[in-house]
Amino acid sequence: MKKLALALSFLLSTPAMAIDVEHTSTPITIDGVSESAWDKAAWHDMPYLMDGTLPANDADFKGRYRLLWDQNYLYLQADIVDDVLIDTHADPTYKYWDDDALEVFIDSDASGGNHQFNHTALAYHIGLDNQAADYGPDKKAHLYTDHLVSNWKRNTTAPFNITWEVAIKLYPNDYKEGANNTPITLSEKQVIGFMLAYCDNDGSDVREHFIGSHEVQPVNGDRNRGFIDADVFGKITLLPKK
Repeated sequence: MKKLALALSFLLSTPAMAIDVEHTSTPITIDGVSESAWDKAAWHDMPYLMDGTLPANDADFKGRYRLLWDQNYLYLQADIVDDVLIDTHADPTYKYWDDDALEVFIDSDASGGNHQFNHTALAYHIGLDNQAADYGPDKKAHLYTDHLVSNWKRNTTAPFNITWEVAIKLYPNDYKEGANNTPITLSEKQVIGFMLAYCDNDGSDVREHFIGSHEVQPVNGDRNRGFIDADVFGKITLLPKK
């Protein structure tokens, strides 16, 4: 009985296996149009409720994503079903989480920990205008659009999915606000903290659904922990070049 309990304890405490990310020898064009290089990348679903309520159906929201890498960028392609797109806040640093947005969580060295008001990890809220916001050490929202290239396009045939592509530069833990920071050169076997989510608003004052790629264990009933704690991120491993 003790052996069984010990085994169960080990399984529950063991972190999930890292997602393997294939290398691309050809830089990805960030235009919202899928190209052949993506064929080698595996799709991963976004089924987990992080805040709000579950979508009414697959037409309301459904998402999946895949990843590639080269020495300069982590490439993300998301396939999003969203029947209503909302962007009601003209200021991209104001209540951006209540507009439709793709939220990319990155911890460049997978070290985890609290990152709410520091840059040991980042939570890029990428709006429909392709600008990326997060909080800084001054506890105010700032734009970090220069960290990435984002572009999306709605397909012209039913069910009119959105193909959203992002190329993301990664930065070390000693990133300084307003300084001349040098991005990390990505390398084989590098392990990165990663999570993806989508803020979905269908016309109310606040987002109705916040759905993500990883299941987050609640703290006092709250699963919306990604913007605070990088320990809830999953991990990805950059595979060797072929």
